[in-house]
Amino acid sequence: MPSVYVATEGLTDTAVVRRICSELQIHILAVYGEQGKDQLSQSLHGYNQSARRWPWLVLRDLNSDAGCAPLLRQELLPDPAPHMVFRLAVREMESWLLADRGAFSQFFSVHIRHVPEDPESILHPKRRLVDVVRRSRSRHVREDIVPPTGSGRSVGPGYLGRITDFVQTAWSPEAASLRSDSLRRCLERLRLVEDP
Repeated sequence: MPSVYVATEGLTDTAVVRRICSELQIHILAVYGEQGKDQLSQSLHGYNQSARRWPWLVLRDLNSDAGCAPLLRQELLPDPAPHMVFRLAVREMESWLLADRGAFSQFFSVHIRHVPEDPESILHPKRRLVDVVRRSRSRHVREDIVPPTGSGRSVGPGYLGRITDFVQTAWSPEAASLRSDSLRRCLERLRLVEDP
């Protein structure tokens, strides 16, 4: 079984990576980062040095930091090491979650017509995810995902737990990759990982 070291922006991203690696039967040796994109970008050189010897998967959101993923990848890591898999979610990891429309609709109790058909075209997928869940038929789901009025927060108090549960129990990377090109490319690249 191939093995990789992993670095992500945060806990939601780590849950997604764990699910992807489980599906592809890739063993995760350790997880680093989880302190935001700035910290991840600052540590990228060190991860890349390590990837001269060991397989690494580094996952970061594209956000609005560049017009497209290849431009930002070239800017942040112009010379990737032989065992480095550096992928960017377009534009945020939440677009990958929305891309499995059927599972998202069922898990969050929203009509599928409210789940976007082309999540990678959305500028702020996390914001859209919260807006979609505002329509949920489940009060408990809404309370977890949608921030309380006037709280100033972008997500509800149970966001991480509810999203992690969705990723672990319902989300299919393969199904989502049909509507997310950046996820499809990530899966294709990870299938090539071999132990050094």
